[in-house]
Amino acid sequence: MLTPQTVICTFSLLFVAAGADLKARNCSEVREACVGKGFGFAHVPLQEIPGDHLRVCPQGNTCCTQEMEDKFGQQSKQDFENLVDEMSHELRSTFVSRHKRFDEFFLELLENTERSLNEMFVRTYGKPYMQNSEVFENLFAELKRYYTGGNVNLEEMLNDFWSRLLERMFTLLNSQYVITEDYLECISKYTDQLKPFGDVPRKLKAQVTRAFIAARTFVQGLSVGREVAQRVSKVSSAPVCIRALTKLLYCPFCQGMPAVKPCKNYCLNVMKGCLANQADLDPEWNQYIDAMLLVAQRLEGPFNIESVMEPIDVKISEAIMNMQDNSAQVTYRVFQGCGEPKAAGMTRSTRGVSDVFNARFRPYSPEERPTTAAGTSLDRLVVDIKEKLKLSKKFWSSLPEAMCVEERVTAGNTSDEECWNGHTRGRYFPEVQKDGLTNQVNNPEVGVDITRPDTFIRQQIMALRVMTNKLKNAYNGNDIYFQDSSDEGSGSGSGSGCTEVCPTDTDDVTTEAPVVKADRSGPAADSALLHAPSVALPTMLALSALALHRQWR
Repeated sequence: MLTPQTVICTFSLLFVAAGADLKARNCSEVREACVGKGFGFAHVPLQEIPGDHLRVCPQGNTCCTQEMEDKFGQQSKQDFENLVDEMSHELRSTFVSRHKRFDEFFLELLENTERSLNEMFVRTYGKPYMQNSEVFENLFAELKRYYTGGNVNLEEMLNDFWSRLLERMFTLLNSQYVITEDYLECISKYTDQLKPFGDVPRKLKAQVTRAFIAARTFVQGLSVGREVAQRVSKVSSAPVCIRALTKLLYCPFCQGMPAVKPCKNYCLNVMKGCLANQADLDPEWNQYIDAMLLVAQRLEGPFNIESVMEPIDVKISEAIMNMQDNSAQVTYRVFQGCGEPKAAGMTRSTRGVSDVFNARFRPYSPEERPTTAAGTSLDRLVVDIKEKLKLSKKFWSSLPEAMCVEERVTAGNTSDEECWNGHTRGRYFPEVQKDGLTNQVNNPEVGVDITRPDTFIRQQIMALRVMTNKLKNAYNGNDIYFQDSSDEGSGSGSGSGCTEVCPTDTDDVTTEAPVVKADRSGPAADSALLHAPSVALPTMLALSALALHRQWR
């Protein structure tokens, strides 16, 4: 027979059990979490309902309607794309800002150098320079056109510059003769034999070609890195990935546990599956970064375009000085090869050369040189970009690890038993997959088709591969734009032509301002060598070169 106490105890236990069951099936916490996330669902169940309608989340009792699961899928896609965008923001910003900074630096360096040379030569040589300034304007115009991507063969362009300068100098030095276009064409044929400018053209050609090849290729490399980073960070999620992301991020809501975060290894498998193609970019990306670092070393050392360009006006003055020293011999040999031109009558212009130089000459002050390009130096820019480039290695394969951290997705340091494993709260047992497409064949979370690589990612891999090849050529001083396809081993075209790492030629890559010889003979000695109307120009060239050398030592 049941006593009153037994009946009361039994009813109490049943009431407690019913209350516990009611609490377990209550969806109020899910409703609050959805409002906090900004979802505007038409209906959120007050308590769990049968989940036969669910296509992604577990089909037991659930707090989710079909509408909720669909919107969770859309939000999962958006969350994932936003997370990749956030994670790659610093990388993209680095390439955008450094490309802009380097490009501005090189362009400003060219402008400053041209302005410096023009101001110096106007003050030093006056009217004779101004009447022939287009020779130098064309030089800088072609250098800029090359740097900005123009189809310019640097070696041929520089050879042409020295030929044009020889023609103009020869005409000035021999103004008592009528120098025709045909005669100038004859002179240009003897340029290599005469070497009127000494060894300056050879040294300057080696320095300028290597420096400009390295500078242009490095900036192109930054541009390619920028474009690849921007394109690859705009992920397009496949349906199988969206399902896996929905299950990872929002199925805990449907299970009535919105505060429970995914287990880390579970998150890693989902992200490695969704970013499998991006991870395949990593090997080529790392080779590209290594090649960029190699060229950066060249920019710091023998291929430093700043050290080559800043003293170029002094180097050209040295070449003109060499022409003065050898003017008698050059004139004699030209006359032997091309014949003596017809004599010109004494005109005011030929008689007034000395007066023009005396009136215009004034030593060039180093304090008047332009400020450093872009307000900094190339060395500082290179040190900065090298640090950034090193940090970007293995970026794409490390994305899943960077995304699956506590403050972003996962449960973090929470006990392995207190995280979402894709089915319930508890430990996640499957092992973490390796990186890359082919390693996802057994991914338990994302059904990746490893036989169909992403063609868009493959295009970016090819772009990196092409750029890496250009960078390696630039490291060796070669410009592959002008390689002779009929004889690849010849190394024809701009650059040194070496196929391995080039030995450093101290004569070719020196960045010191050249020593300019003083005028040892004086006007009287020169008068004996040259015709009278030509005396002023060599003398003034010598004086100006000496003044520059003394001030810039």
